[in-house]
Amino acid sequence: MPDLRGRCAVVTGGSRGLGRCIALLLSRAGAFVYVGYHVQESHAKDTLREIEQSGGSGALLRLDVRKVEQVKAAADFVSSERGGADFLINNAGVVRDALFPLMEPQDFSEVLSVNLMGTFLCCRAFSKSMMVRRHGAIVNIASVAGLHASAGQANYAASKGGILALTRTVAVELAPFGIRVNAVVPGLLSIGMASRLDHRVLERQSQLIPLKRFGSGEEVAAAVSFLLSEEASYIVGQAIVVDGGMTL
Repeated sequence: MPDLRGRCAVVTGGSRGLGRCIALLLSRAGAFVYVGYHVQESHAKDTLREIEQSGGSGALLRLDVRKVEQVKAAADFVSSERGGADFLINNAGVVRDALFPLMEPQDFSEVLSVNLMGTFLCCRAFSKSMMVRRHGAIVNIASVAGLHASAGQANYAASKGGILALTRTVAVELAPFGIRVNAVVPGLLSIGMASRLDHRVLERQSQLIPLKRFGSGEEVAAAVSFLLSEEASYIVGQAIVVDGGMTL
């Protein structure tokens, strides 16, 4: 586990699922973790409680990643309280699945707004203090849906593919300021949506993966923590795929 003591991390969408796993792992590595959330305050409090019970420290950070002023206010608050974020993990995201001919335009727009625009706004706001200090790391959470066709997820796939493209360009622009930007690309995980599927569906899906199992949130969180650490100090603009070989 990397040593992140004395560092400050912001995890958007940190109230549950993968975001919670990331927040918990970073806190165990010694970082002070802001648990970002929009409406799930009770879940965010549960995440913070787990952080504190394991000996870590953190705080809640409420923001709607779609709103320019809310994101700016959150970044300003972190700067005033902690001198700015050392790490930003853009994990907030939504799904609105439907086959393309039946997909409502507002569902396409909402997914792009949260997943892609939210990542852009948070990168822009939180990187400013990093640029002043000439140090920082950002990890954007993408998806295998952004790498290959994912029927019923035209909006989600477009948003995640956009995140991968955004990551590369932002990485080039911020690297001269000492800020490393990378992405993690999870495959099918045992948390979140998969945990609510019928076990027979899960079994069929798992057989499509070379490792013959779904990944865990902790396995993805480990990739995130590595990219934030000094061990990844020369890794810039990359997309680390954590999918058990699914996209090979």
